[in-house]
Amino acid sequence: MSLLRTLAIAGRVYVGLILLFLYVPILVMATMSFNQSEYYQLPVHFTLDWYRALAKDSEIVDAAALSLGLAIATTVLASTIGTAAAIALFRYDFPGKSVLQALLFPPIAIPWLIIGISMLIFCFWVGLGRGTPAVLLGHVALALPYVIVVVGARLRTFDATLEDAARSLGANTWQVTRHVTLPWIASGIVAGGLFAFAVSFDQFVVSYFLARPGDATLPVVIYTAIRKGFTPEINAISTIIIVISMTIMLLASRYFKFGGER
Repeated sequence: MSLLRTLAIAGRVYVGLILLFLYVPILVMATMSFNQSEYYQLPVHFTLDWYRALAKDSEIVDAAALSLGLAIATTVLASTIGTAAAIALFRYDFPGKSVLQALLFPPIAIPWLIIGISMLIFCFWVGLGRGTPAVLLGHVALALPYVIVVVGARLRTFDATLEDAARSLGANTWQVTRHVTLPWIASGIVAGGLFAFAVSFDQFVVSYFLARPGDATLPVVIYTAIRKGFTPEINAISTIIIVISMTIMLLASRYFKFGGER
């Protein structure tokens, strides 16, 4: 057996082990959400009791609805503002542009614990306090850098002469953006929006600091429930979230070829 063939087999085994490491815990959790035993006894006896119990748990259902609403609002706001900012950074040169672009990365690199404390202090300083508006503001602030970076990366593959050609034919700035630029970067906007949705829906630290008592998001409620005692209802809601997330990703990849042409 040649060295190249051996390396190819080793590479496939390595990738397979990584996939097992990532997905086996998820499969176990999903399986246990259908297990009749509350203490994860084997063999598995199929039941939907934990999903029925989940549907009656108003705290988790309300928290999930709040998290979903915040994630959708964050996606819309961050995608809109982030796309506009990425196009502005692509089209125009102005003093401090390089510094502004560099400042996009610290919010991604700084630990969210530090960001959560900073946002809590800022919200009280401006008189906003804790609550859903503060949580939404924090989620948008965290999601914006991801959208700007992803859309900006897509814009780097864009031929700016196409905009010049459209202007020479009489198109104004809005028409150029709508009919030339946006169709080209649509996959980048979708990818950035997916990042924004994931960052918001999964956000625990900022939500924990900024949410009012009794008005917590789903990650905060799950954390609180685990501290009190783990129940299979957590497996059920986690399985539902994974199924929805994977469905969204599959639909997005079906209509958009990320990193390539649509």
